[in-house]
Amino acid sequence: MIVCPNCNHQNPDGATQCEACYTPLPTTTSCPNCGAAVQTDASFCGQCGFNLLVTHEGEEGETSTPDPAVPELVALEALVIPDPISIRSEEPDPMASPLPATIVGQPPVAEEEKALEPEVEELSAPEVASQPATATTAPPASSEARGSAKTQLQVQTVKLLHVQTNTNIEMPQNLSVIHMGKPNDQIPPDIDVSGFPHSEIVSRVHADIRVEGDAHYIEDVGSSNGTYINHNSLLPGNRHRLRTGDRISLGKGDLMTFLFQSSS
Repeated sequence: MIVCPNCNHQNPDGATQCEACYTPLPTTTSCPNCGAAVQTDASFCGQCGFNLLVTHEGEEGETSTPDPAVPELVALEALVIPDPISIRSEEPDPMASPLPATIVGQPPVAEEEKALEPEVEELSAPEVASQPATATTAPPASSEARGSAKTQLQVQTVKLLHVQTNTNIEMPQNLSVIHMGKPNDQIPPDIDVSGFPHSEIVSRVHADIRVEGDAHYIEDVGSSNGTYINHNSLLPGNRHRLRTGDRISLGKGDLMTFLFQSSS
C-alpha cells in the first residue's frame, strides 16, 4: 500500500495519484534484499533495514577521472625596451630668466577705465553681523530611499522545539538531509537526541529530514519504535511534508516529541 503524504490515505500498490485528495504519489521500487516496496528516494528499507544508498551508487557506476596537471607558465622576455624617462629636477635653473610680474599679452588698464569702475562699498563688521543668515535645509529623503533602508534580507529560520524540556534546536544549515538519532558508527546524527529524557526508545538511525527548497520532508529510516506525525504513524519508506506546528514523535508513547517551527 502507498500512503498519501497529504491525507494519509492508503492507496493500492502501483497507484500514481491519491484516490482521496488526488495528490501525486511518490514512486516506489522494490528492495533488492527483501523485495518490499520502498520509495525511490528512501535511504533504508522499512522492512529489513537494507542500505539503499549503496545500491544506488553501484547502479550509477560513474567514475571521475582527474584533470590533467596544468603546466606552469613560462615568463616571457619583453619585446620592446622602454626608453628611460628623464626626471625633471625640482630645483630652479639659475640661468633661466624670471617671469615678468605682468601677464604677457594683457594690455595695461587705463586710468580712465579705472575711474569708470563702480566703487564697492565695504560693509563694516556690525553690518555684516546684522544681516540674517539664510539657512540651507537638506531636501527630504525620497520614499524609495526610506524603503531601501528598511528593507532587510529575510532568512528562513527552521527549528525544532523539544516539548518535554522546552528546548529549541536550530536546524543545521546547508544540509539537504538531516539525520535524527543517536551516536553510531554508520550514520552520525545531525540532531543528537541522546541527551534528552527517554532517549532509549529512539533508534541510533531513526529518521531523516530532507530539505528541498523551502520545503522539509520527514521519513522513517527503519526505526524500532516508529515515527509519528500528529499522533499518526509514518510508515517506513513514506515521507511527510512538515508544516509549522506539526508534532513529531520519535518512538511510541509520545515521550520524545518535537514541534516543527518555520518562520521567514
